[in-house]
Amino acid sequence: MVNTDDVPRLGAWQHAWRLTVAAVVSLPVWLSTLALIRSRSGEPGSWVLVGDPLVALGCLTLLRWRRRWPVAVAVTVTVASSVSALATGAALLALCSVATRRRPAEIGIVVLAYVTASRLAGEVYAVQGSADSMGWVQVVVPALTAGIAVAAGMAVGARRAEVRSLRERAESAEREQSARAAQVRALERNRIAREMHDVLAHRISLVAMQAGVLDHRGDLSADENRVLVHGIAEGAHQALEELREVLGVLRAGPGRPEPPQPSLDRVPELVADTRASGLDVRFTSTVTAAPPDGVGRTCYRIVQEALTNAAKHAPGAVVRVTLDGTAGGTLDIGVRNGPAPLRPARPPASGFGLLGLGERITVAGGELGHRPTPDGGYVLTARLPWPDGAARRHERGA
Repeated sequence: MVNTDDVPRLGAWQHAWRLTVAAVVSLPVWLSTLALIRSRSGEPGSWVLVGDPLVALGCLTLLRWRRRWPVAVAVTVTVASSVSALATGAALLALCSVATRRRPAEIGIVVLAYVTASRLAGEVYAVQGSADSMGWVQVVVPALTAGIAVAAGMAVGARRAEVRSLRERAESAEREQSARAAQVRALERNRIAREMHDVLAHRISLVAMQAGVLDHRGDLSADENRVLVHGIAEGAHQALEELREVLGVLRAGPGRPEPPQPSLDRVPELVADTRASGLDVRFTSTVTAAPPDGVGRTCYRIVQEALTNAAKHAPGAVVRVTLDGTAGGTLDIGVRNGPAPLRPARPPASGFGLLGLGERITVAGGELGHRPTPDGGYVLTARLPWPDGAARRHERGA
């Protein structure tokens, strides 16, 4: 039994016109046989006039199941065509249908049955003149017609296979395109989330730290309280401004250029901002040259994330930021904070900050390390490759 899912389904009109063609092809054969019988034997018998058409009608009806049981239907129709001239077209259609499967063994069985049935038909109707000449004709002519039917079936089968292959390739390409689109959307979501985190996490952490100082310190003077409240308001305002910039870029789409990204030269400004918010940050840098934009931007984000975590988890602790590196070597970043003098309520931890930072550093080809220290503090280290721009330009010029 054949898997009918592998062949295209035919509508009612497609079945009808195929069966009509089979009947039309058989009609000249039946009329020729009728004329030969009249010329040689007189009036034809009731079988030629009644039985032959009924057998042909049964064969045409049986052809509706040729795709479910192709070989069985084809053999049955070809055997029946030995006693029905009107069933010749049905037998050829059955043979053509089997040939579309392009299986030599099945085609050979049906061709042999068709040629044998054609030979037997000459005995049944007994219209031959010379036995030698008609015997030769009754083998060659059925073989030729069977060859034509097989060739047509093979061509149809090849065409179906080609169409099926093209459809599968189109579906595969569509699936790949959908997968690529999903991947692009996921990457874009991650990029947006990373940018939002970079923009907001630092500001909000400083605001939370200042609010925590107000909550835990009852001995502050009015001026100190005013400074903290002003810092909270300023930090919230800056966070809203930066959020507005990010949302503006996202809403404008890819045509609008992104705002300038911070680099290594803005790390002192970042440290000063954090120090003004109440965190004791001590900054040391031995870097004198300007690294490439990508390296400087990644360095800025590393320091920003480390200061954000220190403000969240260790408010009031001393934080030491060190930068060291030279062109052609590496840029080393270290951020270490001591234990927090106060234990504020534990802030919600998403874990996405260090995850996004790790992705950035991996893309840049660097290494990231972070761990708690024995004294209850925390240390974050990173190493970024710093290619020598002058050397690269020299290589391109050479």
